[in-house]
Amino acid sequence: MRSMVSDLILMISRGIILGALLSAAPALAQSIAEKVEVCAGCHGQDGKPIDTALPIIWGQQAGYIYIQLRDFKRGDRKNEIMQPIVSSFEKDDMLAIAEYFAQKPWPNLGQPRSPKDVAQRALGAEHSVGCTGCHLEQFQGAGTTPRLAGQSQEYLAKTIADFRTRARGNNPGMSDLMRATSPDDLAALAEYLAGL
Repeated sequence: MRSMVSDLILMISRGIILGALLSAAPALAQSIAEKVEVCAGCHGQDGKPIDTALPIIWGQQAGYIYIQLRDFKRGDRKNEIMQPIVSSFEKDDMLAIAEYFAQKPWPNLGQPRSPKDVAQRALGAEHSVGCTGCHLEQFQGAGTTPRLAGQSQEYLAKTIADFRTRARGNNPGMSDLMRATSPDDLAALAEYLAGL
């Protein structure tokens, strides 16, 4: 019971802070520097997001960041936090923001390497799905394909689940690949990738 109350208080406080950020974002975020500061409010001043459910965007591929911002703005990707923030962004803003974060160093979240059995299962799943065909050998990504290596395990697991259930519909090919792979293999893959 105490944990549920603590969780509720945390969610309410985040909601209040988030509400203040969202209401201030369009009015305050005039320059790219100010827009980047709004992003850093959740994604981290040092590249480490304030919550492991949020993605690392420091050091992420610029093309990928731009596409995600564009998809949030167009409504092709849904998120009650991101959509209001990007609603006022122009294409040039999104390109500049993407380039800004892509130039930053990728942060180390200090996630442990996966155990050998998990790594073997993950590599088996990777082989059947063919992740490295797009995300490259070291899972660094390129262009519009995101880096996965070292991303938050919680974020990776949620993203995989969202593709699998089609809750995230801005890349149907990913949904097909995730649906063709067992949940246990996908969980191993998320743990493995996070530890790279």
